[in-house]
Amino acid sequence: MADGAGGSGSGAARPRVFVARVIPEDGLRPVLEACEARVWEDELPPPREELLRAIEGCAGVLTLLTDKVDDEFLDRAGPGLRVVSNYAVGFDNVDVAACTRRGVAVGNTPGVLTDTTADLAWALLMAAARRIPEGDRYVRGGRWKTWGPMLLLGPDVHGATIGIVGFGRIGQAVARRAAGFGMRILYHDLHRHDAAVEAEFAATFLPLEELLAQADFVSLHVNLTPETRHLMNAERLGWMKRDAVLVNTSRGPVVDPKALYEALRDGTIFAAALDVTDPEPIPADDPLLGLDNCLVVPHIASASRATRGRMASMAAANLIAGVRGERLPTPVNPEVYGRG
Repeated sequence: MADGAGGSGSGAARPRVFVARVIPEDGLRPVLEACEARVWEDELPPPREELLRAIEGCAGVLTLLTDKVDDEFLDRAGPGLRVVSNYAVGFDNVDVAACTRRGVAVGNTPGVLTDTTADLAWALLMAAARRIPEGDRYVRGGRWKTWGPMLLLGPDVHGATIGIVGFGRIGQAVARRAAGFGMRILYHDLHRHDAAVEAEFAATFLPLEELLAQADFVSLHVNLTPETRHLMNAERLGWMKRDAVLVNTSRGPVVDPKALYEALRDGTIFAAALDVTDPEPIPADDPLLGLDNCLVVPHIASASRATRGRMASMAAANLIAGVRGERLPTPVNPEVYGRG
């Protein structure tokens, strides 16, 4: 763990902060310049006790999804903690209500990764449909002997029906890409969007059961809540077409992994492509990894240089504003500013 240097040289005490992982220079540099910062430099996240020791007496902490922010965390940080800046759009690792009760502002990085995540969802959809990872393994394994009319057949993407579950920014960005492939677009969300939104994306709202029964591809874009945990369970996977593909770039626990394994093994659905897993990271001996029709990548939906840099800048801006007692540019709990 490294201590940050830098600053203006004015002699004024700089606020103490902890940065729970090395982030791109776009965000790390301004933090090191504005704060007395300690940075966790290991590739793996800090173990819980190390994290709790590191945050003692800090005015701000820059966290990742791997860092659980709860009452224990807040107790150890102490009453001087002003801000928790999460380097992510999601914040299911943060007990936001507990932070609000203590007057701690919570920030995230919304909007910045919409198109990059939609690109990755689309890449997974295409790769699973056209069996690209299988084809690569087939060639590298020395099995490619000739062209064959039955070799590695998969479903067409163009002209197919896509069902988008969760029609927020990322879901709508996926719909824009689907339009380019001439796809019929179905969506399901907690609340139906107005006619203007539906017209913009040529999207039809359906109850989840009907969407799953009709879609050739199902792409998940929901937040992780008690209601969405294991949203895709054995029953709902059973509602899908046998030749359908499931794509998950939201949160791992949205899909029941045991039910997914059984659905893929038994041919209930054709394939799945996952950027997120439950647990995460997925163990090397997980049965899903033994299936040719399950593609898994290591939570890289936002992993473009430009997007990760913008996320770092936003997380840094939230952290620095918070330790200075200013309103966060992108607060999760703006109600904290209404406290007396």
